[in-house]
Amino acid sequence: MAVINLTRDSFEAEVTEFKGTVLVDFWASWCMPCKMLSPVVDEVAEEVTSVKVAKVNVDEQQSLAARFNVMSIPTLIVFKDGKEVRRSVGVIPKEAIKELVK
Repeated sequence: MAVINLTRDSFEAEVTEFKGTVLVDFWASWCMPCKMLSPVVDEVAEEVTSVKVAKVNVDEQQSLAARFNVMSIPTLIVFKDGKEVRRSVGVIPKEAIKELVK
């Protein structure tokens, strides 16, 4: 499944109102750990088709980062039926991400 780039305008429809599991990667282009994690998140999006995968650029969407208290990046947040259920900060291996979204 393709990764969705979220904005403040699309977040509600794609995450909060979505019935199911959504993995959201909060990142920035200048962040080296984010650059390391990004292709792994893309692989998870291709391999775990039951989960919607989305990304939020914290420089462009500061209000979303603030809304979810994202203080360090990369931060992965798992939402189920619009509610946050899990969170991970920093680079983690692909298998750990898959475990996060179960």
